[in-house]
Amino acid sequence: MKKKIIFKCSNCGYESIRWMGRCSECNSWNSFEEMEIDSNEKKPKSKAQDKKNITPVKLHSIDTDTSTRIVTDMGEFNRVLGGGIVKDSVTIVTARPGAGKSTLLLEISNDIANKGYKVLYATGEESETQISNRANRILKQIPEDIWILSDTSMDNVLESIKNIDPDLIIIDSIQTFVLNEFDSRAGSPIQTIECANALVDIAKDKNRPRAVIMVGHMTKANEMAGLRTLEHLVDTVLYLEGESDEELRTLMATKNRFGRTGEIGLFSMTEKGMVPIENPSEYFITKREYGELVPGSALSVIKEGSRLIIVEVESLVSHSFTPYPSRIGECLRRDQLSTLISILEQRGNISLYDKNVVIKTTGGLKLSEQSVNLAIIMSIVSSVLNKGIPNNVVFIAEVGLTGELKKVPSMEARIRELDRMGFKRVYIPKDGLKKNTKFKNIQVIQLNTLQDVIHHVFKRDSI
Repeated sequence: MKKKIIFKCSNCGYESIRWMGRCSECNSWNSFEEMEIDSNEKKPKSKAQDKKNITPVKLHSIDTDTSTRIVTDMGEFNRVLGGGIVKDSVTIVTARPGAGKSTLLLEISNDIANKGYKVLYATGEESETQISNRANRILKQIPEDIWILSDTSMDNVLESIKNIDPDLIIIDSIQTFVLNEFDSRAGSPIQTIECANALVDIAKDKNRPRAVIMVGHMTKANEMAGLRTLEHLVDTVLYLEGESDEELRTLMATKNRFGRTGEIGLFSMTEKGMVPIENPSEYFITKREYGELVPGSALSVIKEGSRLIIVEVESLVSHSFTPYPSRIGECLRRDQLSTLISILEQRGNISLYDKNVVIKTTGGLKLSEQSVNLAIIMSIVSSVLNKGIPNNVVFIAEVGLTGELKKVPSMEARIRELDRMGFKRVYIPKDGLKKNTKFKNIQVIQLNTLQDVIHHVFKRDSI
């Protein structure tokens, strides 16, 4: 029997005819091990490759009604997915440790089971006792149609699917499972992709479609661990964001074959689990008495997916006793904050070279839209002058390096939302609206530059 020598990466299973210091597949160093194999031995076929008798069909003859959705009672979760869980879909959820992935999925399992569906919750990271303790803490009553499997064998998961016949399968997490026919360790690209392929085959079975939700690990760079192949393989990729010491959790779809991407769901992490935030605008602004003026606060409107959210930006400006004043922005990137401060100094004639500037949002919402630029700057000006801005005034504009106010998308929709909620005044760029656009109660003030806004709000040009 003829033998030959190969070198195999212990991390991902990549094979090479010669030793390499760095694996070209997973980029790990010194991971290649010498192996002796039978040259006549055939590698096992993956289940994804072992498909036969599949013939093409005409597009117009496909019955789309078979891909109906399971609508949960969690409106925020349904929003992100595009209206609910598609019955033959594969979804992957990733987040930092402690963000609440397992808690969210257990609540979804409870909701689905209460609607008469069967759920198989397979976990390779926790025991049945740990899952049970969490369920007793966050669920009022545990349904009968939830099965828990604590194992790392995907073969056992596939066998349990045959025996239980679940409608929803939850895998927590995909990097902990292995198929016996592959020699790689759990978490390697080969095992992860092949386990995912097996689940895709289960979900896409025309005779018995099932929904699959997998948990994926997140790297230190806040990206999903493993190869990009995993993201291409699934139908929907969800990111759950939020620090373990904060209450706010944000669920966002970066890929969705059954709905729009960029849609977000907002949750509050409590002792009783993840609670959907039904009215975000009330959550992200501070309730104050009418006429109460608080320096350092300004309001704006952001667009997240299809929803409009009113946010409150808070600023604290204080004298710096060091040569390098602090620039802290908990809700936006440091570079973006530094740019806005530079614009304010140069174009707004407000000196901040010896001032510390701290920015945050009420509720901890991250700011990515340029439409909040004017509100951020006006909150800083309010703090510097120690003069409050009325809580019925809103700012919507991007601010250019020239100090000019720039238009932002969906301006009319944003103002109509403000008008509906009872706000009295909004500052926007000149020509930011179509002519003859009318609103019921709100006053729309259109100005050219940042200096114009500062003068109009505070009745002064500089300090």
